[in-house]
Amino acid sequence: MSQQQDRRPEQTEARIIAQLAVELGARPEQARAAIALLDEGATVPFIARYRKEVTGGLDDTQLRLLAERLVYLRELEDRRAAVLASIAEQGKLTPELEAAIKAADTKQTLEDLYLPYKPKRRTRAQIARENGLEPLARKLFADPSLDPQAEAAAFVTEAVADAKAALDGARDILSEEFAENADVLARLREKLRTEGVVRSTVVEAKRAEDATAADKFRDYFDYSETWRTVPSHRALAIFRGRQAGILGIALTLDDEAEALVAAKQPHPCESIVAAVVGVKRPATPRPGDVWLASVVRWSWRVKLQPGLETELLGELREKADAEAIRVFGQNLKDLLLAAPAGMRATLGLDPGLRTGVKVAVVDATGKLLATDTIYPHEPRRDWDRSLLSLGAIAKRFNVELIAIGNGTASRETVKLADELISKMPELRMTRVVVSEAGASVYSASEVAAKEFPELDVSLRGAVSIARRLQDPLAELVKIEPKAIGVGQYQHDVNQRQLGEKLDAVVEDCVNAVGVDVNTASAPLLAYVSGLDQGIARNIVAHREQHGPFRTREALKAVARLGDKAFEQAAGFLRINGGDEPLDASAVHPEAYPVVQRILERIRKGIRDVMGQGSSLSGVRPDQFVDERFGLPTVKDIFAELEKPGRDPRGSFKVAEFREGVEDLKDLQPGMVLEGTVTNVAAFGAFVDIGVHQDGLVHISAMSSKFIKDPREVVKAGDIVRVKVMEVDIPRKRIGLSMRLDDEVGASGKAAGGGREERGSRGGRDSGNGGRRDGGGGGYRGGRDDATAGGGAMAAAFAKLKR
Repeated sequence: MSQQQDRRPEQTEARIIAQLAVELGARPEQARAAIALLDEGATVPFIARYRKEVTGGLDDTQLRLLAERLVYLRELEDRRAAVLASIAEQGKLTPELEAAIKAADTKQTLEDLYLPYKPKRRTRAQIARENGLEPLARKLFADPSLDPQAEAAAFVTEAVADAKAALDGARDILSEEFAENADVLARLREKLRTEGVVRSTVVEAKRAEDATAADKFRDYFDYSETWRTVPSHRALAIFRGRQAGILGIALTLDDEAEALVAAKQPHPCESIVAAVVGVKRPATPRPGDVWLASVVRWSWRVKLQPGLETELLGELREKADAEAIRVFGQNLKDLLLAAPAGMRATLGLDPGLRTGVKVAVVDATGKLLATDTIYPHEPRRDWDRSLLSLGAIAKRFNVELIAIGNGTASRETVKLADELISKMPELRMTRVVVSEAGASVYSASEVAAKEFPELDVSLRGAVSIARRLQDPLAELVKIEPKAIGVGQYQHDVNQRQLGEKLDAVVEDCVNAVGVDVNTASAPLLAYVSGLDQGIARNIVAHREQHGPFRTREALKAVARLGDKAFEQAAGFLRINGGDEPLDASAVHPEAYPVVQRILERIRKGIRDVMGQGSSLSGVRPDQFVDERFGLPTVKDIFAELEKPGRDPRGSFKVAEFREGVEDLKDLQPGMVLEGTVTNVAAFGAFVDIGVHQDGLVHISAMSSKFIKDPREVVKAGDIVRVKVMEVDIPRKRIGLSMRLDDEVGASGKAAGGGREERGSRGGRDSGNGGRRDGGGGGYRGGRDDATAGGGAMAAAFAKLKR
């Protein structure tokens, strides 16, 4: 617990706890207990899994939200205290103002209240006060029957040149007060949030300068949508267009409001300002009324409108960022928890044309056995020799799986693998196309350099492709989450927030699955609860020096792995085949005494119980509850004894691409194909159907019933059947539908949706763009030449088998 929190009054902490309890839908004591554990350094996975009794069963999602909101609310309370102290020091803290400040429930509301008292640079209003013009402002505001010109004449001095200058100074004083009125700001924000319209227009000079770049944003050359309904992906698109200098963005009210302004009527927002500050608009205005109306107009147009537009567009950007980050996190979770193909000897193929297909073989544990580079495609077309090379490798290492990256020349390489499988049926090999997103990032990383210091960078990618088929989670954690490329506009969003969210997702996934401490890499171990990169490296170094860990208790000998880190990490670390069978389960060492009591009750040994559900049929979890371990934990122990070390990931499945459908030009509307969901966005899902370009299933074409979120239907990695609704070859866009009874051309949405969504596949935004384009046609042109000597090829394979 930090000293800063020690100084925070208990009353303040109680207010925070109460607020969090309401937001979580939990009891205050649950929130208080969770906060205490977090302050003591406990991680979310540890609390969610092993402190259920303490928190009343708060899950990891609730705990993540609590941890995030706890930071915000504590910052709010610290800022509240600072604001109260500042205003009190100025001698301006009234009971009413103090009550309003204490009631502020957001940072924005608090800053609005503080704005009039916030120390600021010398303003025009301050200069006007120094020139003695505040009495004039007060007189004209209090009595609109006065003639402003006549009253201003009395304030002409050496510092105030004439009546106009005096009135300008009075206007500056009043307009600053109007613009710093918390009620004015709150009312205007509400008006703009509910009725504001976001408009984007093309910057003609930029379009003329670079028509190709501008064309990407043509859907937004004349676009408008209400502020409250702009979805994340469209908001990020227009902000990207503005960043590129192609689009201009404005926040206005609807056309009716603009028509009022055109007719020289007060803008609706001016009317709000006037109503709040008490400026009336009589049917027969007096000179003072006219002048005050001009002050209100000035306040809105010069002081308020620009700032609120910037603020609310910034808020829109934050909302869009938050939604994009949420979607990215969900997609990453689905990818990390994809079903592993299993620990089997795997041949990894990183496809390429001119540079060849990179080959790597790993054994069942992921250890690299051999590498090669073959050139079956253009320009060499050395098909037969490539096939024989792969055959020799497959036979030598008894390969069971073939992992093929989905980049350039992927489908051509799939044909190569299929022919290999057909010629060597005795090996019973299975080939799978896997996403190679981030493989190039891994290849050039420090992690890869340490794993394979002597291996060429280009071959490291093939190793990664093979391993990510065996165990996606174990391999993908070596890559910076942002480089995996399953988000939309990921380089445009707040990078700090994105990084924090993705790290939390990876941490939750790793700890949900558990880690074999004797085989895990340092990057994987670093995500285990309680560990960091330094301790993870120390674990790897220790096992390399002393051999595999035989017990969890032996981990305490690792440098820097103290009691606290052991408590947090032990339950998530597995030791298979060790001295203590429970070390292979998710039962925490602190709960081993509970297991011992169970064994004594049923009079059996641990090896007779683990994995044998029937052995516990005579006892109930509630019989073993004590002061420390409640029913939730004992139930978890029973579940682990029945299925020790169970993997929460699903069973492995593979999409089957249709033979002869290899390129965009092979697609025909009406085709029904099988594919893999690669990315899920707010507007739909992208599906790999094996033509080097993902197609889009718009949200409206995902189900026969209305859905608000595509993830209600699919997630990344799912195998789905889709119908081709539209093919746009020049723009490389494919419209798909999951409603297989849809008629082609019957729905524009089903045919691919509108705006930029159809071409904004998240993976293209990952920095790995382009690896999947341009792969078509390289092999097909020369296939007949390459196989002219079919008899010789058959003889060669017959010899290979012998």
